Order: sequence, then structure tokens, then C-alpha cells
Amino acid sequence: MIRVLLADDQTVVRAGFRALLDLTDDLVTVAEAADGAQAVELTRTTRPDVVLMDIRMPRADGLAATRRIVADPALDAVRVLVLTTYEADEYVFESLRAGAAGFLLKDIDPDDLRAAIRTVAAGQSLLAPAVTRRVIEEFTRLKTPEAGAARRLDPLTAREREVLALVGRGLSNEEIGARLLMSPLTAKTHVSRVMTKMSARDRAQLVVLAYETGLVRPGEN
Repeated sequence: MIRVLLADDQTVVRAGFRALLDLTDDLVTVAEAADGAQAVELTRTTRPDVVLMDIRMPRADGLAATRRIVADPALDAVRVLVLTTYEADEYVFESLRAGAAGFLLKDIDPDDLRAAIRTVAAGQSLLAPAVTRRVIEEFTRLKTPEAGAARRLDPLTAREREVLALVGRGLSNEEIGARLLMSPLTAKTHVSRVMTKMSARDRAQLVVLAYETGLVRPGEN
């Protein structure tokens, strides 16, 4: 059973998500939060597998709440899925930087919502939708990498940088393996090593890192 915490300041939105989840055999709502501060408190007390986190909430917004959850070592197993009304939302990009596993539009199809929750609960990032890359590109397009940003990649080998660049372009382990003439398992091993060296929580943070360091630039394929 996958345990889910709902964080949204609109009661009707929470009720709709709860009704949907509670009608699904392997998903259950364990708590509801009406603001970011409450979301953090309830996450600490209920230890859900996944938090569905709205961005714009009172007291503490979803971005601040995501940062606090991800920064807490005791909540290392909790995954945050950001909910937004807009595809291009600067807070979505910041949430990915903070460690969110991905984001969803609030008008998502019910089956896609269930699949997304299962995906992140299994430890994977929700990076498949092309909109995720569009958000990252949107908020890095007008930014040049900070001076010395590339030095953050110094711990990586040349091969690991190649792998990171392909992760940044949204390729799966299978696609990375095909591009670099290695097995998907070997590609997965390289990705795991990059995550460890870069202290990244998941692939979402690797994508952001690839853009922030200039390893991948907007518009590249």
C-alpha cells in the first residue's frame, strides 16, 4: 500500500484527490494539509511514501515545504510530487532544484496520476513528460552558468559527464546505453555513481545540474 499525503489550501481539491486515491486498491491518503507548514509537520508524523504538494499555499508555500522535507534526513524515503496549474511556473523549477521527484498539472488524467504516484514511490523521477524539460529550459534560457559552475562537475570522469549530459537531455537508461554503446544496466550504474558523487536525490536533480553547470544548454537535443 502506497501512503500519500495531500497538501493543498483548497478543500475541494484535496477532497477530489482523496476520493480518487481512496478508490484505488494500492493507494491510501494518510493525511491532508492546508498549508506548507502543516505539510511538513504531518509528513514528519505520518511518514507518507509520497507527498502531493501544491505550490501556492499560505504560511509556507510548497517550495519552502519541499526544501524542509528533502533536507530532513529522517524523511529521506519521502518523495515529493509538486502540483501546479501552469506548465511554466518558476516555482516548479525551484522545486526540482530543491529535490522534488517531479511535478504534475492539476488537470492530470486520473490514471496518469495513479501511475505518477506509483512511479515516484518506487524511487524513480517523474521526468518522462516533455513539459518537465520545457520548464527547466524556460528558467535557464536567460541565465548563463555562474562563474565556476562547471567546477561542480570536477569529481566526474569523462564518461560520467557524458552520461549526465544525456540524463539532462531526458534520455532513459536504455537510450543512454544505446547512445554510448553499453548495456542499460551499465548505464544505470553510471547514473547511480553520478548521483552519489553529486549528492543528487534523483534524476530530476541531475537534469537541473546539467543545465546549471552549462553541460546542457537550452535547445540542445
